[in-house]
Amino acid sequence: MTIGLAHAELIAVLTAVTGGDPRVMTVRSGDALPSGPFELGHRTLQSGLREWVQEQTAHPVGYLEQLYTFADRDRNNEILGGRTISISYLGLVREQAAPGAGAPGWHGWYEYLPWEDHRSGRPPILDAIAARLASWIDGDAMRRGQRRRRADFDFGLSGAAWNEDLVLQRYELLYEAGLVAEAGCDIKHNFGTPMFADHRRILATGMARLRAKIKYRPVVFELMPETFTLLQLQKTVEALAGLTLHKQNFRRLIEQQELVEETGGTESETGGRPAKLFRFRRAVLEEREFAGTKLPLSRN
Repeated sequence: MTIGLAHAELIAVLTAVTGGDPRVMTVRSGDALPSGPFELGHRTLQSGLREWVQEQTAHPVGYLEQLYTFADRDRNNEILGGRTISISYLGLVREQAAPGAGAPGWHGWYEYLPWEDHRSGRPPILDAIAARLASWIDGDAMRRGQRRRRADFDFGLSGAAWNEDLVLQRYELLYEAGLVAEAGCDIKHNFGTPMFADHRRILATGMARLRAKIKYRPVVFELMPETFTLLQLQKTVEALAGLTLHKQNFRRLIEQQELVEETGGTESETGGRPAKLFRFRRAVLEEREFAGTKLPLSRN
């Protein structure tokens, strides 16, 4: 689809949680997200995206929502051969093999954005980022204070609290500071695994959307098997949030909001007695825009 001198590209952030880790479907051996141009033969944007995902990955896609549209004039125009309007979608799936034609494969979120995973505490890479940001901050005397405040707020530095929702702001700050390969820096000075064009930026956008959304909509059930233990549910939420949660608070809120029901079955979990199996209540499954639902993201 051509709009003036621009063309529209459809891009999918397909997310799954497997073995307690959030993963994203990629093509080109991990270098890019599934994508393709919006063509005249596509009935809708979403149907066009589904066709590209099918062709490139052959992975089934269920839940899909529009994420964001990027049309920056100064981002990756040379790489993409002209100005591109990137229309991105977030998809939630359960991981399967992907035999498509685009060299598809699943990769962990935190390969690309390693500073986002705080499940084992503050990641050491933040110290290296803070040091490099300090040099960038000092490089502009006129805006030093503004830069310092942004870095502290976005990355939880100088005693500021870490906000798990600021995934995109953190990536954009690293881009502006020239600390990611996509901004043209030397690869040896890059943080995280780079991706084609703005695909890592779009991945960050999808992560931020999902982290925010799991707090008020029960979309997490799209990532869960039909039956699960409460520990498995908690580990999935932790994986997405990049945080560890208070076990009793988590279970209390799940029970209060009546999101799940017992199946009558049990499953043996490592190092303990058999755990009860649950499933999402039918009302939750039937109403995907279930208002007023919150999942606790308070730390241990």
